[in-house]
Amino acid sequence: MSEVPVGRAMSGLGGTATRASTLVRVDATTRQVPVRRSRDGTDTIAVDEVAEEAPIAFTYHNIPHVVMLATPADLEDLAVGFTVSEALVANASEISSVDVIRSADAIEVRVGVASERVSQIVKRQRNLTGRTGCGLCGVETVEEAIRRPPAVGAGVRVTSAELHAALAELETRQRLNARTGSVHAAAWVRPGRGVEIVREDVGRHNALDKVIGALLRSSTDPAAGFAIVTSRASYEMVQKTATAGIAFLVAVSAPTGLAIRLAQACGLTLVGFARAHQHVVYAGAERLDP
Repeated sequence: MSEVPVGRAMSGLGGTATRASTLVRVDATTRQVPVRRSRDGTDTIAVDEVAEEAPIAFTYHNIPHVVMLATPADLEDLAVGFTVSEALVANASEISSVDVIRSADAIEVRVGVASERVSQIVKRQRNLTGRTGCGLCGVETVEEAIRRPPAVGAGVRVTSAELHAALAELETRQRLNARTGSVHAAAWVRPGRGVEIVREDVGRHNALDKVIGALLRSSTDPAAGFAIVTSRASYEMVQKTATAGIAFLVAVSAPTGLAIRLAQACGLTLVGFARAHQHVVYAGAERLDP
């Protein structure tokens, strides 16, 4: 990143505002924006690369379901992961097609599902704009919001050394966050092999859904590994992980009380505050070896 003192680049705030109004698109996921940076009393003009977020409209058999804000990449993965983790279908085999339609100012993801699922999806139809990583998209009742997934299977056993090695590897593979500093990541790790799938998004729910979708689209058994998220572990993250059939979730930040109770209820291993040389096990300690 190049920086020059403000005085040499332009004079006054007016010039700075003029330059800062120009966004240069780098790719679908980022843009470059001129900024005025102050450090130790010195102002400089620099260029920052910022993450994009775009409204993504999900339709099922041409029926609008939800509009969510997301990083506009890996949208096929997002569509499959979201559809399965939100229990709109019973499993990925009920998804017949995913088409991403891009125009100058909109992105639509058209998902085809088994005909017997359409009426269920219509009941959860929402034509509202979701927040970034909307965790309750299409939910209208308390029962839907606190949907309890079925009990997870045996899952995998993980050593503390494997867990921390995966955390260190994930940090090196967050390429979009390294450029922008503003996106979450989720990963799927196979014990003995390390991190196999990484996805990033401005929304933590979206990043996890993208990983789930990537697993299902590649016909990889989700239960053969564990998930890591670079965020807190809210109950939605536990809900999505368990629904996908992953029995072990690691978060770099704290879990909520509801997330812990949900993990305990479905038998999922939940680890929080996973940082270098430390972690806290909140549920399912039997799967984590010293």
